Amino acid sequence: MKKVLLAVLIVILGIAGYYWYMFSRSGTGNSGPKQEPIALKKHSAAFNQSVSTAMSAYFDMSAAFVEADTAKVKEHGRRFLALLDSIPMDELKKDTTTIYDLAMNDLGNIKANTVSLLSMSDIQEMRKDFSTVSENLYPSFFNTINYEGDKMYWQNCPMAFGEDKGANWVSKTKEVINPYMGKNHPEFRGTMLHCGSVKDTIQAK
Repeated sequence: MKKVLLAVLIVILGIAGYYWYMFSRSGTGNSGPKQEPIALKKHSAAFNQSVSTAMSAYFDMSAAFVEADTAKVKEHGRRFLALLDSIPMDELKKDTTTIYDLAMNDLGNIKANTVSLLSMSDIQEMRKDFSTVSENLYPSFFNTINYEGDKMYWQNCPMAFGEDKGANWVSKTKEVINPYMGKNHPEFRGTMLHCGSVKDTIQAK
């Protein structure tokens, strides 16, 4: 009998606790400030130009990978880093703190992997860092800043680092010129230079 009464008491307490919880959640009191919605405003011409100029160094780096010229890759990589620092990121604060913080995080990842690329001597390892730089550029960075520059293309090589180990990159032309295979690939030489496909178009919204 005592066990039955105890079980009934537990059930009653459980139901009472549930209704108390639901009542407390449905209160009309102030639950704190609402989260500020993300807003994307138009950038200045200087901001857009600085992004385009930085991307010109990225494209030169990609072209150097096509030629398997590690010295040129590093030269353009250093220029890419310097130009990234010239982007007036503070301008994004006119949108929301969220946008600024996300963009700065993306930019930090892009720069960190570019620095890693510069420390490498093996071209395949450099290409892996280039792949990560590319992934942080798009969709992350470009979508966050609401990219407003010239049309670019998001391209993919399905076997950049072996079968079923693909990689992406940003191209300024629709034609596929593969920085992961290139003209002097140790296995394929120049036969896979145009291997790949356009996966997306990157353009001003």
